[in-house]
Amino acid sequence: MSSHRNDEVALSYHESCLRLSDVDLLKGPYWLNDQIISFYFEYLEKHIFENEHDLLFVSPEVTQCIRMVAQDEVGIFLEPLRAQHRAFVFFALNDNQMADRAGGSHWSLLVFSRAEKAFYHFDSSRNANAEYARHLVMVLKRALYCPDAQLRTGDCLQQSNGYDCGVHVLCTVDAVAQQIRKSGKIEGVRSARYDVIRSKREELLGIIVTLGGRIK
Repeated sequence: MSSHRNDEVALSYHESCLRLSDVDLLKGPYWLNDQIISFYFEYLEKHIFENEHDLLFVSPEVTQCIRMVAQDEVGIFLEPLRAQHRAFVFFALNDNQMADRAGGSHWSLLVFSRAEKAFYHFDSSRNANAEYARHLVMVLKRALYCPDAQLRTGDCLQQSNGYDCGVHVLCTVDAVAQQIRKSGKIEGVRSARYDVIRSKREELLGIIVTLGGRIK
């Protein structure tokens, strides 16, 4: 989808750059890529939760690097983000096993809760990313100074197609963040509803326009 219109920039937002081909992914039954998820994470950090510094939204690119490097190199990526001092850390997890390029076929969400000493994994496809989540948790427990943290399976609406996993991740991020705002913990968060999933792509297109971006 990136060959037409010279793939011009649709929106520059802080560290995120969305091209027209990225925006097009929001218009149809397409799998969301790293750029869309990174943009939304940055939008949450810079706009929706700009005054709530206990929340950290880690970009998919950084999460992928953490998965691929040696244990003693993980801090290179997390320390600049002050992850060791955050109460809640959100990771968009991908099943891509290639260290040198984007890819994969499924997204899920892993969220660390320091107060609960737990990682919550939310997977919209029958826990397809469970193995990747367990591996990432083993790496992060040491890096986040919480060696006793447990991995828990979060309640997650199951996707009804093969392409909406990224949309489910973004809607689950919203639900978890609101639960944190309400109760100071993740336990008890309710799964996103299908109507919320169905409207998320249009919502994202609206956000891009509001921020001065182009969607066509």
